[in-house]
Amino acid sequence: MTAGGSNRLLTPEEVAAWLKVSEITIKNKYRAWGLKPQKVGRLLRFRERDVVTYLDRNHG
Repeated sequence: MTAGGSNRLLTPEEVAAWLKVSEITIKNKYRAWGLKPQKVGRLLRFRERDVVTYLDRNHG
């Protein structure tokens, strides 16, 4: 992974696996955590760089 993450879009399932939480937790908490979603039609996606930024800001 490049520094700061990439523009690759991740599913809530992929983010949940990365953060070691459930997919439901991601869907319920992403707003409170400040993760910016990208809507692809009706689907929820997250940019890899936004997840990396969140981790650096809160757990880094």
